[in-house]
Amino acid sequence: MQDKVPYRELEDRMNRFRARMDYAQPGWELAAIVGKIPLYYFTGTMQDGLLLIPNGSEPVFWVRQSYERAENESLFPDIRKMKSYRDVAAGMGNLPSSVYLETDMMTLSQLGRLQKYLPFTEIKAVDEQVGAVRAVKSPYELSLMEHAGRIHRHVLEDRVPGMLEEGMCEVSLTCDLYSLMVKEGHQGIIRFGMFNEMLLGQIGFGTSSISPTCVNTPGGISGMHPSTPLMGCRDRKLRNGDLVVIDIGCGYHGYQTDKTMTYMFGSPIPEDAILVHNRCLEIQDRIAAMLQPGAIPEEIYRSVMADLPLCFLDNFMGFGNHAVKFLGHGIGLWIDEMPVIAEGFTEPLQEGMVFAVEPKKGIPGVGLVGIENTFVVARGGGRCITGDSRGLIPVY
Repeated sequence: MQDKVPYRELEDRMNRFRARMDYAQPGWELAAIVGKIPLYYFTGTMQDGLLLIPNGSEPVFWVRQSYERAENESLFPDIRKMKSYRDVAAGMGNLPSSVYLETDMMTLSQLGRLQKYLPFTEIKAVDEQVGAVRAVKSPYELSLMEHAGRIHRHVLEDRVPGMLEEGMCEVSLTCDLYSLMVKEGHQGIIRFGMFNEMLLGQIGFGTSSISPTCVNTPGGISGMHPSTPLMGCRDRKLRNGDLVVIDIGCGYHGYQTDKTMTYMFGSPIPEDAILVHNRCLEIQDRIAAMLQPGAIPEEIYRSVMADLPLCFLDNFMGFGNHAVKFLGHGIGLWIDEMPVIAEGFTEPLQEGMVFAVEPKKGIPGVGLVGIENTFVVARGGGRCITGDSRGLIPVY
C-alpha cells in the first residue's frame, strides 16, 4: 500500500478549515463534504462517503464504499460505515437545520437523498472556504508537487525532442508521451474542478494549438472528433517548420504541476513569432518576481496588463475571440485551484501557495507561442519547480 497522508497533516488541514470558517462564517454550525478530491484532502482516502464537520465537536467520515479501503488507507480518526444516509441520521443525533455544502460539487439528486434523512433546510456554500484552505500548501504537499515538477521537467525538456519525427500525427505523439509520462512516475490522470478529468492536456502541431476549444485556456486543440475533442488530430502530421506545443499536467500522489513547452521542428519559426515568444518569457519572469507573500493577485494582473501595448494584446492569452482573462491559476490536487491571477482576487498571497503562470499569444499561421511553469510563492519571488528551459527548443 502506498504511503498514507500523515495524521498531523490531516489534523492541520482540519484545524485550518475550522479557523477559516470561524473567520469567514462566524456562528457556523455544520459543514458537509462530498466531493472526492476534498474528501481525499481532509481524510486521506477517496471513497464514496460523507464527511460531517460540526462546529464544536469532532468530525466523522461516513463511508458507503469502500469502508474497508478507507480503514486501510486513512489515518482519519473517526471513520464509520453506512449503507445510506439513514445510518448517518441515526448515528449523529441532533443535527442543525443549516449546513454548509460544496454547491459546486453536489448534484440536486444527491442533495435530495441527503435531505430525505437529514434535517437540512438552509443550504450555504462552503466551496470558497475549502478552496482557501487548500490554496496554502504544507511542506508535505510541496514535496509531492516538487516530485511531479521534476518528472515534468525531465520529460518535456530532456526527452520530448528525441520523440519528434516527421510524419507522425498528433495522436501518436500524445500516446507515446502518455506512456513515457506514466513510466516516469505520472499518476496517469489530470484532475480539474467541476468533475473534469483528462489524461495529459493539449498537444498540437502548428495552428492546431490555437484551435477553439471548450476548455478555459489560452491554447487550443483540434481533437480526434467532435465527440472527443481531446488527444489531438490523427490527420495532422508533423512537418518541417512546424511549431510543436505541449501543454500538459503531471501528477504524483494526487498533486499536480502544469507546464507548457514549445519546440521548433526542422527549422525555426518566423522571427517575429520568436520575438513575441521572448516577450511572453519576460512577462512570466515579471509575474514570478511578484509572487511574494502579501501581493494581491488582482494587482499583479492589472500591473502586467497595463504595461502591454494594444498591438500585443491582440491574440494575447488566446486566439481570436476566445482569450482568457487571467495570467495564472492556483494548482494542487486540481489543475485549476484558487486563487487566480485575475480581476476580482484581492486576498493577499501567502507563502506556500502555488501558481501555474502561463503568458501565451496566438500567432496567425504559426500557432501558440509563450510558456507555462509552476511556481511556489516565496519571500523574494516565486520559486519555479518545473524547470528553467525558455522554450522554442530547436529540433533540427
